[in-house]
Amino acid sequence: MPTEMREIRINPIVPSESVLIATVRGSRPKKAEELAPRDLRAHVETCPFCIGNEDKTPPTILATPDEHNWAIRIVENLYPVLGDDRTQQSLNLGLQQTIDGYGRHEVIIDNPNHGIALYEMSTQHLAMLFDTYRQRMAELYASDQRLRYVLVFKNFGPAAGASIPHTHSQIVALPVVPDNVQSEVEYSHRYYEKHHKCVFCALIDEALTFETRIYDRESGEVRRKIDVGQYVIERGDKFIAIKPFASRYEWEIHILPLAHQADFMNSSQEDLDDFAAILQRTMARLDAVLGGVQYNYFVHSVPHDSEQQSNLASYHWHLEITPRTSVPTGFELGSGLFVNTISPEVAAERLRNADI
Repeated sequence: MPTEMREIRINPIVPSESVLIATVRGSRPKKAEELAPRDLRAHVETCPFCIGNEDKTPPTILATPDEHNWAIRIVENLYPVLGDDRTQQSLNLGLQQTIDGYGRHEVIIDNPNHGIALYEMSTQHLAMLFDTYRQRMAELYASDQRLRYVLVFKNFGPAAGASIPHTHSQIVALPVVPDNVQSEVEYSHRYYEKHHKCVFCALIDEALTFETRIYDRESGEVRRKIDVGQYVIERGDKFIAIKPFASRYEWEIHILPLAHQADFMNSSQEDLDDFAAILQRTMARLDAVLGGVQYNYFVHSVPHDSEQQSNLASYHWHLEITPRTSVPTGFELGSGLFVNTISPEVAAERLRNADI
């Protein structure tokens, strides 16, 4: 692997997206995101998400295992990006078009422990958390046929958008399919029509079996070596954590089912148990390498409208984890081209070798 790298990598899932790997940029003076401030207290009297302060939030929508002894609790977001409190007619004014901002925006209080980190939660609790996501997604899809997509995501740290330090995630039901999800769906469908195979499954197979060397024509020296498992961070019986070849963020990781599965809501309890173990170990590796990093994660699953059901064979649900270790530059914002200053191969190696 060259010590300095400057190359544009094409996203194999969405080829219209590309990432500039420029490791020499990592040496320049830059503004890095601060480590997430952590309040390690188990309970904070003034925190609306702490147990015993349920009267400081909107009413409970769902609590697991029950409202009086909850381990996970869902409430409406006080400041929703979408809502069902009022509706307005969609407008078409020439090129200027709007649709009603109908939807739902809810907060999932991940744990009654105020300061607990994700990797500090038990695998049983993490499996229960993602089962709660699954249950609520199904309820929202069934509640209104206008809802075309339900997104589950987590913000940890101010740079990632978290406004309350108590561990929590969010769920937003939308009347549109987000563009990044739609692009994944469309491009994976094109790949399937051409190759008769899911592109995500092909990437998993490649990560587990592919090995090659690229030689310099003149000197005969090895210019690039790709080893089997080079991008694999964690692997379980049913799930795998992979460092994307075209990583947008320095420490980005994706977790995918090993067997083809388009819809997160079809995950079994056995699936979620294995997923929870992979997620816990992956987050522990990130913490061991980066220590208190701010991050987002989000679930991408096949949309649930009639138009999308033809994509069940071509799409593959997954969790994307995107640690925030740098501030986007004008070049990135203006070009739409992510700049990654750490090669994904080096990042993957450091994460695999982390002492957890």
